[in-house]
Amino acid sequence: MKEIFLPLNVDALPGGGFLVTCVDLPGLVAQGKTEAEALAMAQDLAHKLVQSYYDSGNELPPVLQDIDYSENDEQWPDLPN
Repeated sequence: MKEIFLPLNVDALPGGGFLVTCVDLPGLVAQGKTEAEALAMAQDLAHKLVQSYYDSGNELPPVLQDIDYSENDEQWPDLPN
């Protein structure tokens, strides 16, 4: 399984809960009741966002362009080498 580490911003919301965003991966915005829940949702969303870049043929954000995505990585089965 390929692990990619991205800098995340985790902010407590005034009404309760947490908001997670990532400047390096546009569109990554996740909210949860707990910090752990918000981070888990962000991880799932990050995978879906990267997959959508490949499915649409759009260029990956710069921080992700030099990563070697292997066909053997179970987490990224549909991504090209």
